[in-house]
Amino acid sequence: MYQVGRFLLVSCLWCACLASGSALAAMGDDPLQSPQWTDLKQRYLGAARVVFDPRVVVTGPKVAEDSMNVPVGVKISGLADVRRVLVVADLNPIVKVLEFSAQGALPALHFRMKLQQGSPVRAMAETADGVWHVGGIWIDASGGGCTAPSVGRGTANWHETLGQVQSRVWPGEQQSRVKINIMHPMDTGLAPGIPAFYIERLALQDASGREWMRIDTFEPVSENPVFSFDFPGTPPPGLSLVGRDNNGNRINARVAQ
Repeated sequence: MYQVGRFLLVSCLWCACLASGSALAAMGDDPLQSPQWTDLKQRYLGAARVVFDPRVVVTGPKVAEDSMNVPVGVKISGLADVRRVLVVADLNPIVKVLEFSAQGALPALHFRMKLQQGSPVRAMAETADGVWHVGGIWIDASGGGCTAPSVGRGTANWHETLGQVQSRVWPGEQQSRVKINIMHPMDTGLAPGIPAFYIERLALQDASGREWMRIDTFEPVSENPVFSFDFPGTPPPGLSLVGRDNNGNRINARVAQ
């Protein structure tokens, strides 16, 4: 009996060591030491080369005061030929937050998102050579941001303001900022009885129809989303915001300048 018990104890310790080793292996060289990094990398980046790059900067609070409205900033500087940027939250039930491509605006974006729990939040920038440059931070959160219903649905007239846009411009000779607020519940589909209902495409374009920034947005973006864009010098005249949500509702508004 003693020998059998000792064998079981050794076996359990061995399995625990193997499990621990597998978890550490999954984390690999990830500076944020996320247990989901390996699967996340394979799912979104495939076999492409990946480098952790300090030029890809993600900012946000160490601890989120409101899990449904977590302010996050992405800024990429000194990195040429950025084609697109993916923003993900490793431990969210819906991992992909948004994707953007700057086509005249600077490769930077500030927004608010939902966090279901504490998680790494990453920006992954693809350059013209096919390499993904990754930066990120850990944000602690009390949780529940993705499974709670939107606040606006509690008002009887929420549908009357759906798709309304407010904007503001801070012009500058060297750099300008455009801030946009869109009225939309951005439901994740994870709250009981409420289907997913969210903005899925936005673009900033000038009077000629040229796109300066395109964003594909997903369920984890916060209700009534706010986005800030940066432009080198003064922004182009005649800017407008166009887009749609996953139910086919259209967004089309002039940007105040």
